[in-house]
This record gives sequence, C-alpha cells and structure tokens, in this order.
Amino acid sequence: MEIKPGALLAGINNPVDLKKIDRTHLHQLCDELRQYIVDVVSVHGGHFGASLGVVELSVALHYVFNTPYDQLVWDVGHQAYGHKILTGRRDNFPTNRKYGGLSGFPKRSESEYDTFGVGHSSTSISAALGMAMASYYKGEKDRQHVAIIGDGAMTAGMAFEAMNHAGIAKSNVLIILNDNCMSIDPNVGALKEYLTDITTSHTYNDFKDTVWKLLGKLPAGKTFSREMAGKLKEGIKGMVNKSSNLFEALNLRYFGPIDGHNITKLVDTLRDLRDIPGPKLLHIKTVKGKGYELAEKDQTKWHAPGLFDKLTGEIVKKKFDLPQPPKYQDVFGHTLIELAEQNDTIFGITPAMPSGSSLKLMMDKMPDRAFDVGICEQHAVTVSAGMATQGLRVFCNIYSSFMQRAYDQVVHDVAIQKLPVVFCLDRAGLVGEDGPTHHGCYDIAYMRCIPNLIVSAPMNESELRNLMYTAQLESTTLPFVIRYPRGEGVMPEWRTAMKAITIGTGRKLKDGNDIAVLTIGHPGNFAASAIRTVNSDGINPGHYDMRFVKPLDTNLLHEVFARYKKVITVEDGTVAGGFGSAVLEFMAANGYSAEVKIMGIPDRLVEHGTPKELYQEIGIDAASIADALRAMANVRVLSI
Repeated sequence: MEIKPGALLAGINNPVDLKKIDRTHLHQLCDELRQYIVDVVSVHGGHFGASLGVVELSVALHYVFNTPYDQLVWDVGHQAYGHKILTGRRDNFPTNRKYGGLSGFPKRSESEYDTFGVGHSSTSISAALGMAMASYYKGEKDRQHVAIIGDGAMTAGMAFEAMNHAGIAKSNVLIILNDNCMSIDPNVGALKEYLTDITTSHTYNDFKDTVWKLLGKLPAGKTFSREMAGKLKEGIKGMVNKSSNLFEALNLRYFGPIDGHNITKLVDTLRDLRDIPGPKLLHIKTVKGKGYELAEKDQTKWHAPGLFDKLTGEIVKKKFDLPQPPKYQDVFGHTLIELAEQNDTIFGITPAMPSGSSLKLMMDKMPDRAFDVGICEQHAVTVSAGMATQGLRVFCNIYSSFMQRAYDQVVHDVAIQKLPVVFCLDRAGLVGEDGPTHHGCYDIAYMRCIPNLIVSAPMNESELRNLMYTAQLESTTLPFVIRYPRGEGVMPEWRTAMKAITIGTGRKLKDGNDIAVLTIGHPGNFAASAIRTVNSDGINPGHYDMRFVKPLDTNLLHEVFARYKKVITVEDGTVAGGFGSAVLEFMAANGYSAEVKIMGIPDRLVEHGTPKELYQEIGIDAASIADALRAMANVRVLSI
C-alpha cells in the first residue's frame, strides 16, 4: 500500500506509534525524518551532519527496544535530533537551541526518553553501565541499556575505562560504535586506523557469526553444544584475530561491522542482540551528513553550518556595510602562526577542535608543529607538559568547558612543576545556543586558586595578541592562561604590532568620580558602552581593565580603593569565587571599606539562547551595567 509522503512521520508522537509501522515502510519513514531535519535546521540552525548520519539507527533503536523502559544514552548528543523528533518533540523541534526552546542536547528534565544529560563526549558507556548495574541490583533482568558512541568519542580515556569495567560487570549493556571517521573534524590516531582495519578485514567476524548461528540451531542435548562452540571460537580467534582482539580482549562480544544505513539489517541485528545477555559491542559504519550531498562531501563545514538554502546549499551570511571584527579564535590562529614564524620553539596542541579553535591554520601551514591529539583533554595537557620539559613553548588550545575535564593535569602535571605551558581557553563566558554543558563559566574561579598560574583575559583583539606575545617570552617561566570568548571581537583593524605586557598589570582606561568599574576580559566593552551612556546622566565612573585575575594589579587596586567608595566589578565568569571575589579578598586583606557590587554569571545554570539574550538575562550587558551605575549613583532616569 502506497503511503502519502510525510504521512508516516506526521503520525508518530512517540515510539509506540513508531512500532505500529510495518517494517516494509521503515525506509520511507527514514526518508521523511531525514528531510524534516533538513527542513528545520536549514531555517532555524543547529547541528546538522551528525543527526543525518544516524537517522536509520534512531528509527531502528526505538522500533526494536521498549523505550523509555529500555534506556538509550546518546554520546555528546549532536546526533540526537532524530531521537528527539521520534519521542514527542516533533512539533517543538523548530525551537531547538532557541531561547526558552528545546535543548540542542539530550536533557533529562526535557523528556523521559532522555535518560542522561550529555554535551561533552565519551560519557555514554559509563552512564549506560551504571544504569545496567542498577537494573541488575533491582532484579530488572529484562531491561536493556544502550550506549551510542562515535569513533571520535571512543578515543577518550573515559570510554576505555568504561569498557574495561563493562567487560567484568554483571551488566546487560550494548555499546553501539557509530563509525564515520569523523567527530567535528576528521578523526586522528591509531584507533581510527584500527577501525579501518576492521572494516576491511571481515574474515574472523564472518566465520565466527556463521559458526555461532549454525551451532545455535542444533537441538538441545546434542553432543556439539554452544559451550563447545565457545571453545572453538577461542581457537578461531588464535588463527584469525586481526579484527576482534581489542574489544573482545575487554570481554565485550563484538559484532559487525554492518551498514548503519540499512534499516532492515539494523532492525534484525538489534533484535538478535537484544536477546543476548551480557556486555556486547555492535560496530556500524555510517556517513556523517548522509542524504544531503554537500554535507557528505564536506563534513566539517556541515557539522553546524548555520542557516542555509536547502535547495542550493548556499549558507546564509550576514551582510554588513562596514568591515567587521574577526572572531577571537581566528585572531588566535593567525597570531600563533606569526609568533611561530619568529620562534621555532612554539608548538600548538588541541584535543579534536582544530577548526573550532582555528589551530587548523597552523596545522595546515606547519604540520610538524601543530597537532590534533583527538578527544582527550587530559592527554592534551600532559603531552604539552612533557614537551615543555624539553624547552618547547606549547600553546595548548582547549575550550573553557572542556578544560574542566583536565583539571588534575593542570594542577599535577603543569602547575606543581612550574612548566610554562600556555593555555588558550576558547569559548570562555556564555557560548550561546549550546547551553550549560558548553558555557565557559568556571575557568576564572578554578584557575585562580591554583598556585604558580598566571590567569589573564583580553578586552579586545590587540590585547589578545599582546598576551600571546608575552606568554611565549623566555622571561615568562610560569604556566600562562589566556581566556577569550566565542565570537567576534571589537576591532576590524586587529593586526596591531605586538608588545610585551608586564605580568600582573592592568590599564586605567578612564578617570572618574565616585564610582569605579573594574572589568576583566571582553565584558569591558559592555562596561565602556554603559559608561558612555550614563555620562549623559551626569554620572562619571572611572574604568579599569584589569587584564589579569592572577596576579592582580595591586597598585591599581590600591588606587581604586583609595579614591572610590563605590566599586562595580564585571566579568563573564561565575560570581562564586571569580574575579569579583578576588577584588573583595584584596579589599578585606588591605583594610579598605567600599560599597562593592559584583556583576557576572550567577550561581545557577544558565540555559541556552543567543549570547545577547543570555547576557541580558544575567544582567551584564551594557544596559544592565548602566542601570547598576545609575542605582549606585542614586540617579533615576524618567521614561518618556
């Protein structure tokens, strides 16, 4: 029976509806789901290629398993759009990543089908294993637990730690390895080569599966049993073990690789695996961006392309009459090349974000001096430390929220040993639509408490260049943190001559009366705008760009507290233990007394939305700072 295009997806409000569809129509449903993702993301934005690549898998999982009783854990969550659409969120999907709308990642508070909140990679196996262990304890022997993890996320140490445990735990857990040779950028490392080897060497798997299926059909009581087959399997492994030893050495039964876009094969395979107890791994091969030709050809560009014309593939770009400032990440990338051309001890390291951080610029130009080490932030920090012991000046470029994963390495391997690694923390502050898993709220607080660390933040592109220049000088002998936000700066003409900054010194940008505004990093521009606004109200604040959270410029702070009895601090980090707290500590330690207002990210989770919306929500945009200045000056502005 022919079904009208679009009718299948329109009738699915939950997985119960999905299970009513005849398996012969699943191909059509996959086509409809893929097209709906294209339709919505092209108009509203979001992650793109990853979800297109797992359309068939998303349908098969909810078709076979009894979700939400059976629990699915999606690693990272970039690929979970199909899952969201099939689990009651189809009509709300256009609000994805918008202020007040659906989260761009699985989120427990959003749906019972989102069993675990994700955003960072490589957590799925541990989470699913924990759920499986709990189910075993509670006697829920029929409950299934599935971790869906990409080959990029599989490179992280946490994934191997979890597999090592899963192999010996009394767990009913299925790991689905979605192998597409991509994370955001192409995957790197020996594991990628190993998985490619598996894909091109089927001998062991074909033989093992054939023997197992044949023997399983023998009637009970026959002399040649499955127990004997298991022993035979070990013998086979000794002869033909090229494709199985890594996972099966961890006591995970390995199946695959199979075509992840063959919905019929997926459904049949998942049904078979559902009935096999114990830990197991299914290896599927998929194409990131499947079904949208341009996304298949350029998978990095189409990971999250923004708005685009779905027919032509033309990405919508904003049009401006005047030259626009560059992104901070691009200033970092180009400046690092400039420095490396002058200093042959400079190297670059990033954990799987070469395009996002713009280290790829150096990787392309100096491939022997800039490296993507895979999704492994802990390793990135310690390998940088190892290089530093040999006299190299390493710029370790990690997103602020990802650096949280390598905190012990910063303390133990870098700070204690006083190794001059330069940590460039991209995406500091509120990142926007990715939401709380990616906001860089905490780096000021968690870095400034570590001895031997220099912690800084530039107010603009020129200051970023100067801090990078200072960090690579031989006279800088301590680890050096430079944090900067996602997105554009403020200087269209940004290629300024670089100069050294005396570590621990800020800048007095403006003298004032009564009130001093102390800022750190990019929000100094919000404060400068606010100060210009309130000047017309007769308020004349002073403005100090502190540049360093550690060490603080004590000379400037003595000047501030000697001259001003009212002080406002502004930062795009958490107010709990952040820059404002450091200023209060100085004030208390030196016996000063002043009215101090700390403005920053509040001690709560900030959800997703545009940066403009979020900075307005938490009250550190220019208008909010202006209001705070008026309130502190006891000046009211009458609305007309």
